[in-house]
Amino acid sequence: LFVSFEKGEDTNHPSLEGVRNMEGMINSMLPPREWTQETGRWMQYTSKKAATRMDVISLQEELDKRLSDRQARESGICPVREDLYAQTFDELIRQITLDGPEKGLLLLRIRDEIRMTIDAYKTLYDSSVTFGVRKQLQSEEGVDQIEERIAQIEQENTQLQAKVLELRNGLEIIEKRENEHKALEDKKRKEEIDFLKYQGQHLDAFLRQLGPQANTGGGPGVGHGLPGIGVTSAVSK
Repeated sequence: LFVSFEKGEDTNHPSLEGVRNMEGMINSMLPPREWTQETGRWMQYTSKKAATRMDVISLQEELDKRLSDRQARESGICPVREDLYAQTFDELIRQITLDGPEKGLLLLRIRDEIRMTIDAYKTLYDSSVTFGVRKQLQSEEGVDQIEERIAQIEQENTQLQAKVLELRNGLEIIEKRENEHKALEDKKRKEEIDFLKYQGQHLDAFLRQLGPQANTGGGPGVGHGLPGIGVTSAVSK
């Protein structure tokens, strides 16, 4: 992508505000690269040669070749593919700037905005990963306590269930005893009522037998029997 080499001394890179010619603009948009070798200090400047249609086709073929040679991934995050496309975009900026400086400056702004957006996403991703790791560590720290609490609650639940079962058994025993006691009381009361009815019937029969004797002069017997008749009648009722 950079095809021009020049050997020179230390120079200051021109700023965008001070650009007055095409060469200065290109060097400002795509600064030259500088390195030192045993033979001296070298600087690599961006080519100022305008691109032809064949140059664009060659650029596309070279991009595909480098993507294949460096085994860049076709999808997902791939630093190799990102680097090659960034170089290709810089070359397109150079070609378009030579054809129209205003278009080149607009593309340069677009490139910088895209890089800023990608950097922001990277920062957000790193922050989210850090946050996730921290939360995971915090959750792992409390796992033992939670497990102990769960075991304690399960033990308490088992004890409470046993207590409920015990209370239910006790309630059933109490209800059974109460029903038996009630049945005995009802049976005893019924027997008493039957006995009183039976006794009342005999007393009535006895009184009916004493009735004719009282009319024929059985004064003392009748006098003594009247209180007994009243009592018998009350009990019978």
